[in-house]
Amino acid sequence: MGALTSAELPVIDFALLSGDQQQQQQSREKLSQAAREVGFFYLINHGIDRALSDEVQQVARQFFALPQADKSAVRMANSPHFRGYNLAGVEITRSQPDFREQFDIGAEREALPFTADAPTWQRMQGPNQWPEALPELQTVVTRWQQQMTAVALELLRAFAEALHLPRNAFDNLYGDYPNEHIKLIRYPGRSEGESRQGVGAHKDSGFLTMLLQDDQPGLQVEVTPDNWIDALPKPGAFVVNIGELLELATNGYLRATVHRVVSPPQSRERLSIAFFLGAQLDAVVPIYPLPPQLAGLAQGPASDPLNPLLREVGWNYLKGRLRSHPEVAERFYPEHTSH
Repeated sequence: MGALTSAELPVIDFALLSGDQQQQQQSREKLSQAAREVGFFYLINHGIDRALSDEVQQVARQFFALPQADKSAVRMANSPHFRGYNLAGVEITRSQPDFREQFDIGAEREALPFTADAPTWQRMQGPNQWPEALPELQTVVTRWQQQMTAVALELLRAFAEALHLPRNAFDNLYGDYPNEHIKLIRYPGRSEGESRQGVGAHKDSGFLTMLLQDDQPGLQVEVTPDNWIDALPKPGAFVVNIGELLELATNGYLRATVHRVVSPPQSRERLSIAFFLGAQLDAVVPIYPLPPQLAGLAQGPASDPLNPLLREVGWNYLKGRLRSHPEVAERFYPEHTSH
């Protein structure tokens, strides 16, 4: 696969971002360099209770161990808000099925009234589906989501400062109703000769992604075209990567990095839990004025003609969801599907 090793993924100490002035300065410079050069890093000393993260992993395993009927009762195809359970092979990345069983959760809100003149992306806001057979899932995941949001927002503000922007520069995009998103993901083992696409190569669409891994490898980061490195599990650390919103906001100075997951071998399975910090659906991403020494390195966002980046946040999110979840698209968004 790639010649590099996971040791070359930078490590950011979250505690030092709020240390003394010299520590803050050094840590921000390291953060900016990590995001600019790799787009991925380990986050340590983040303050998330290890016992809570263990509890989230435990309840996720309990969910995936439920009878199929209980999981199917909350399948995503029931939800215009793209919330709920998907069997392995249902989600699509780059036109190929992803072999991961997963459960998607968003911010718990009421659905907006749907009117003919409302933008279609408003339909993404709404309540989650929760399995009746496992009521503690909602309790534990909601508590973890609140703690993860606090850390991710502090990290986003550290990014703003690292870019020589006001500390709260991105707060208006995050807004009062941000598109926070959690995925519980189980990658079943695959035998030789079967597709090893746990999830295909892609970028994330939000500000930041924070990933809680178990002890199984599989996550790979593309550092240069066709040169992949393993983001091996590191006990107590999150793997963090930047998404397309920061690429757009910095005119490409920061790059959202392509990554993928290779399925474990047949006798194993892999559990990961991803937290995505997003923006408010009605936000439009401006280009933030970076200082000349940074702006001169910005090459513009790397927009794929087959998957163009949109500055209108709601449309950018919806585009990705429709492409990844054809069942939901066909049922609830027929006007956006072609036959």
